[in-house]
Amino acid sequence: MTSNPVTITVAFHVVPGREDEFHSWGWALLGASAREPGFMGGGVLVGGEAEWHVIYRFASEGAALAWENSTARAQLDTRAEVFARVTERRRVRGSKMWLDRQTATPAPPAPPSKWKLWFVNMSAVFPPVLLFNLTILPYLDGLNALFRTLLLCLCVTALVTWILMPRLQRFFRKWLYPPLQALRGRHKRRTA
Repeated sequence: MTSNPVTITVAFHVVPGREDEFHSWGWALLGASAREPGFMGGGVLVGGEAEWHVIYRFASEGAALAWENSTARAQLDTRAEVFARVTERRRVRGSKMWLDRQTATPAPPAPPSKWKLWFVNMSAVFPPVLLFNLTILPYLDGLNALFRTLLLCLCVTALVTWILMPRLQRFFRKWLYPPLQALRGRHKRRTA
């Protein structure tokens, strides 16, 4: 193994409905590159909706260039033009950055608007406060107002924190964070 291997990552946009063809082609490409000197491995990865990646690694820059300039590679690329097109090509030297992304990390999703948070909080707080006032507080009339209020706050806060809010946040997740759900749901729509 040389000290300066080269990893090439090629991103492809695959025509919808032709994913199986691309998958077979990608593994055929890797099978052909495995017969070349200096080949160290590779794989075919699924990205987003129609985004796929073929990753392969060679022991040196010369071995990688020999494969990329070969007629076998050109023939395979021509065959793929029908169902895929290259959208990005990255070349990384060395072994420590094999799959390290060199682009900026995506920005975190924006927090939900205040009125949405207010609605979810009211949905979590109002029912237990009403229930507590109707069922338990009538029996605590003789208790000091400070202790009654403390007991109400302790019980309601516990119910809201550990039982109601986690369920309501899951229930309203798509409404509170629509862009995040759009990103997370892409793979589910494609496989369905």
